Amino acid sequence: MKRTRKPHLSPQAIDDLVVAQADDPSAWEPPIRVRRQKAASVSLPADLAARAQFFATLHRDQKLSLWLQRVVEERLDLEEAALSSLKRQLTRRRKTQPA
Repeated sequence: MKRTRKPHLSPQAIDDLVVAQADDPSAWEPPIRVRRQKAASVSLPADLAARAQFFATLHRDQKLSLWLQRVVEERLDLEEAALSSLKRQLTRRRKTQPA
């Protein structure tokens, strides 16, 4: 069975389609309800929490939780960048290897 591709619409074509169907309730699916994810709790050993508090204070953060959030976000950005770089390297290797 051959799959047919839907044509890609330009942003202007999408806008025109939405405006044309805006007043037609049958053109729209029922709304989707999205619930906000609950905050996660992470427990730290006391010595690690004390060290983190020291550095949060050193960086003039009033709340340890905000400093930890920033540190985790920065680390995740680094990890994601490293993973992206690794994927690009693997893709390049596959393309250059003879079949």
